[in-house]
Amino acid sequence: MHRSRLYALIIDAPRDEAGKAAAFWSAALGAGLRTDPAEPQFTGLADVVPGLITAVQSVDDAPRYHLDIETDDVAAEVERLRGLGATPVSRWLDCHVLRAPGGHLLCVIPVASDGELFEATATRWP
Repeated sequence: MHRSRLYALIIDAPRDEAGKAAAFWSAALGAGLRTDPAEPQFTGLADVVPGLITAVQSVDDAPRYHLDIETDDVAAEVERLRGLGATPVSRWLDCHVLRAPGGHLLCVIPVASDGELFEATATRWP
């Protein structure tokens, strides 16, 4: 048995446009901007949806949106999603990138949220 939950909505923006995208989404959603020197590719949009991280990510690719799913068993969650029709795309550190039916990207990551939030909101899977 493992648990997982939706952790983040990520707005991917080409590197040269990421600053403008973050400023736009900040103004559009009335959200403050947060940055972390440890992860400079991300600009957080504060408190857009309670319990859900929302951020602009600078990428070397086309603009798009993707979801992050956090789990206490990455391998089991990847296999569960593959069983539902997702296909592997790549892996970066502990992040597994999958493509869902319909073409959307999602990342499966180890638990990154507050432990109490994860405990209270994660779904248990057999």
